[in-house]
Amino acid sequence: MRRYLRLLAVVLFLILLWAVFEFSGLKSQLSLQFLHDSFARHKLGGLLLFAALFALGNLIQIPGWVFLAAAVLALGELWGGLATYVAACFSCVTTFWVIRLLGADALREFSGPISVRIFARLDAHPVQSVLLLRLLFQTAPALNYVLALSGVGFGRYLQGTLLGLPVPIVLYSVFLESVARWLNWPIPVGNG
Repeated sequence: MRRYLRLLAVVLFLILLWAVFEFSGLKSQLSLQFLHDSFARHKLGGLLLFAALFALGNLIQIPGWVFLAAAVLALGELWGGLATYVAACFSCVTTFWVIRLLGADALREFSGPISVRIFARLDAHPVQSVLLLRLLFQTAPALNYVLALSGVGFGRYLQGTLLGLPVPIVLYSVFLESVARWLNWPIPVGNG
């Protein structure tokens, strides 16, 4: 029964967070122009705001590639990719701790044969498992929730996240800048 209460707490928190985001007007602030202006005014302040919005967005199911695209288009391939890496790591850590606080390791209490096999693999190779999942799914909100509720240790989670995110971020950055150039979208000069 406790696992259901923990999972219910996570779901209610996410619904509340989504409602605040949706009805507060914060959603309308998430635009390429807003992001670009934030970075233009102050690089560090813009990065902090970007990281906070990335974390909030990830908690309410906005995929990380949306933020990556905004950063690459606002800052260029190199700086947009670096800003996204920093913000993505912050987002994953934030999501881990918020969801872990609310739901603990609620998924561990499911004892079906598939979950036993999955947790055995995760326990045997936690860093490798997280790294592989990050390569495949990057900062997918559902992945963050599942890993936080899986009982994997934070140190292993962080190692797998730090090692698994650079490759997809670089690939997406190069791809997005190429598409932007092909479509003749304005891209910051000297950043790629």
